[in-house]
Amino acid sequence: MLVSVIITTKNEEKNIARCLRSIADQAYPKEKLEIVVVDNYSTDKTRKIAENFSPLSVKIFNKGPERSAQRNFGARNSRGFFFLFLDADMSLSGKVIKECVEKAKRDKNLAGLFVPEKIRGGGFWGSVRNLERSCYDGTAIDAVRFVRRDVFFEVGGFDESLTGPEDWDFDKRVREQGRVALVQAPLYHNEVEFKIKKYLEKKKYYSRDFEKYIRKWGRNDPDIRKQFGFCYRYAGVFTENGKWKRLIRRPFLALGVYFLRILVGAGYFSGKYF
Repeated sequence: MLVSVIITTKNEEKNIARCLRSIADQAYPKEKLEIVVVDNYSTDKTRKIAENFSPLSVKIFNKGPERSAQRNFGARNSRGFFFLFLDADMSLSGKVIKECVEKAKRDKNLAGLFVPEKIRGGGFWGSVRNLERSCYDGTAIDAVRFVRRDVFFEVGGFDESLTGPEDWDFDKRVREQGRVALVQAPLYHNEVEFKIKKYLEKKKYYSRDFEKYIRKWGRNDPDIRKQFGFCYRYAGVFTENGKWKRLIRRPFLALGVYFLRILVGAGYFSGKYF
């Protein structure tokens, strides 16, 4: 079955080659892979690197203004039976697509799949972010990345009025169509150049439409209560299903996780970040 990997980019010359190479190196037949890069009018070498990539050909488009529109455009210009959505600073471990396809073929009731995410970063903060992110896999803080084509168009794709929570919104609508599950093979998110100030600025940027997203689903929606509720974001997500053991085994990293969460949370309630 053909899988279309849809990648959104904007000035990603440092990451795009790694992302594309990880797709070419998948344990899945190359003739059953389609790469679609939807670039947001990069001013660096992103597009040139993608154009010159081999051994797989890459379909490249320009589209903006944000990821939701880019992803929807990429889907409309793809031929795959399945869609896998990636950002350019992500790369895949070798068996992600193979496992996703096999799992989806075994269970026809699956509407979407989560792919566990590992942070690729150095030093203390890289380890902190990796521990934090490992607690989110397959939860309300996560979002499906692998979906059937028919499910994608049935739910109407990504909500182009949202920037930031569009993944959560899409995930909720996919789950209305059927079951979701988590695969084992991970993807890697490049945060080698992690800086706290930049991290908080990114949170601020993607927080602009949080209230719009909350109004869309209602403050009493179970997922909204988890995604924005103090108890779940600071306790539940880190303790459910035995995850508390990860924090106990790494107490200094756990303190780092809570330090970041406190900064993000304080910024959210002050109206500056998150």
